[in-house]
Amino acid sequence: MSEGRCGAGSAERRDRKAGVRHPFRREKRRPRVFAAYLAALALVLAARPTATGVGFGLLWITAGAALRVWATGHLHKNQELTISGPYAYLRHPLYAGALLIGIGLAIAAGPAVALVALPLGLGFFFSYYLPYKERVESARLEGLYGDAYRHYRDGVRSLVPRGRPWRGAAPPVRWRLARVVANNEHSVVVWSLLGLGVMAWRLAV
Repeated sequence: MSEGRCGAGSAERRDRKAGVRHPFRREKRRPRVFAAYLAALALVLAARPTATGVGFGLLWITAGAALRVWATGHLHKNQELTISGPYAYLRHPLYAGALLIGIGLAIAAGPAVALVALPLGLGFFFSYYLPYKERVESARLEGLYGDAYRHYRDGVRSLVPRGRPWRGAAPPVRWRLARVVANNEHSVVVWSLLGLGVMAWRLAV
């Protein structure tokens, strides 16, 4: 999900103005977003967790959350093409992070639930969600940035990271917590850890 980044001066001014946004702010109230929350809730309610599953699930969730936080710390939407941070290695770090979190929650829910949830979830992600987002995002970003985006798309894979940063990557850009908050990523981390916490609590009782 390549979005936008501003110059340092204007970026800092926007970062200072950024406040903590409600996780269900208007742009979040979309059917696909609610469907994702409902699927996660169903996963938690159906969970039959084991200690091993919760432990392995935590590793996947931590990796996914860390990737998303790294990405959103570089992300300024619809300003300039973001090609720094994880975007220098893969075009869709946010989708990759969400995929890791989803796998982690399924594993933490227990073997029986994971046996059903993983094939369904992965099938949906790779057969519909990712192709749809790739098509829509590519068209939008190509319209915004033209040859710059086409060059970037040709040099960086969508989900499989490069071994080294893309040679056309921007000079090092400072990661900022304010950008994470402005992109509402804190809510994704909180909800993911809350789901895992509920499974750990069910295991304990």
